[in-house]
Amino acid sequence: MALSLHLYNKSVSTAAEQVASADFPTRWGKFRIYGFRLNPVANGKPEEAVALVMGDVHASPPLVRIHSQCLTGDVFGSLRCDCRQQLEMSLTMIAGEGAGILLYEQQEGRGIGLMPKLQAYALQDSGLDTVEANEQLGFKADHREFILPAKILTALGVERVRLMSNNPDKVAALEHAGIEVVERVPCEVKPSEHAEEYLRTKKEKMGHLFT
Repeated sequence: MALSLHLYNKSVSTAAEQVASADFPTRWGKFRIYGFRLNPVANGKPEEAVALVMGDVHASPPLVRIHSQCLTGDVFGSLRCDCRQQLEMSLTMIAGEGAGILLYEQQEGRGIGLMPKLQAYALQDSGLDTVEANEQLGFKADHREFILPAKILTALGVERVRLMSNNPDKVAALEHAGIEVVERVPCEVKPSEHAEEYLRTKKEKMGHLFT
């Protein structure tokens, strides 16, 4: 049964609409997959994301991972980033607890899109870091705002979470939207030699938290 909820933040009225739901067996175990759409958005194109939900996520604050789409890492196994490793670590941790939520957003390249991301790769090959490459292309270091994940959690009836993230902006975005982050759970993986500079830039220029 489709679920349509009208949710609000302080600046704009938006609707978070559940458009699909189905059983979703994976090699990590059985999830239920939900499709959500956020209407409207400024450029006229709705933002979409999926939620993979395992077990009882209401008995206690569940593990939650907000993961941004990375075609190069998630699908092709790129070693330029740690995205696929983080995705698999998150699913493994959720499965280990028997409950949790993975929110997968269509926010390729920190929200700049696939083709600009590949252009940024080329600039990085010439010596720029990820932040400098984005800025030379006319983008911010990170274009994501994490509005839809918070609204999905609300739609799922989840108000308190243990957030798997190294990014303080994700914590702040959820808490600003009224989702209590009772614990930030590190999502750190062993980097390949190709990703060391990428992770160093995330720590030094973007404030990501690494031990």
